[in-house]
Amino acid sequence: MTSVLLSLSAVLATSALVAPAAGAAPAADRPASAPAGWEAVDPAGLARITEGTDARRVPLAAGEAAATAAEEPELLAMQSVRNGRYVAAEANYAAPNTGVLRARSAEFGGSWEGFAFEWDEATETYALKSLANDRYVAVEKNYTGTAQNVLRARSTSVGGWERFFLYYSESADRWALQSTLNGLFVTMENSYTGSLQYALRARSAEISGSWEEFVLYDIGA
Repeated sequence: MTSVLLSLSAVLATSALVAPAAGAAPAADRPASAPAGWEAVDPAGLARITEGTDARRVPLAAGEAAATAAEEPELLAMQSVRNGRYVAAEANYAAPNTGVLRARSAEFGGSWEGFAFEWDEATETYALKSLANDRYVAVEKNYTGTAQNVLRARSTSVGGWERFFLYYSESADRWALQSTLNGLFVTMENSYTGSLQYALRARSAEISGSWEEFVLYDIGA
């Protein structure tokens, strides 16, 4: 598997956030400019970077298998740089957290940790579809409190809520995602507790470090 770094209402009100503070940012139909030291990545760039990286495969958990994927989208697993865990879609969570994304898996076990990255040429963005429930990942801008802008695999179609810019840092060999809905970068909430511990949220105004940085693994082969 090729290593590629990617930088609810029922949430614990007592969760303390010690990550870098989020700042307000305008919605972005297109990125004004890539963050310093980062480049926006399209499918050709993703393939180029993949080919130039030493191939690594994450072993499947015993008895599991990667979901069969269509050839068109890139099939990837995401690993948080902050805690070293793989992002999973919590398809079995009850509403309103059904499908919430959390960096909580110690290993890649299959469809729970798999995502199809679907490119849209018109907007130059990616939509992420969970292989666990076949739903697109949306940013929950209308949620309140510490759950605001949490990522959930819950949509059957793609709009502004489900689109992301993908950035790569060659010097750091890491990746980051930016929501087009609010212009903020996806962050892993390492300091949360309870059912939303390690949840992903589009809430950072900049890429400040490992909170917003991810490793991507190619699971399509």
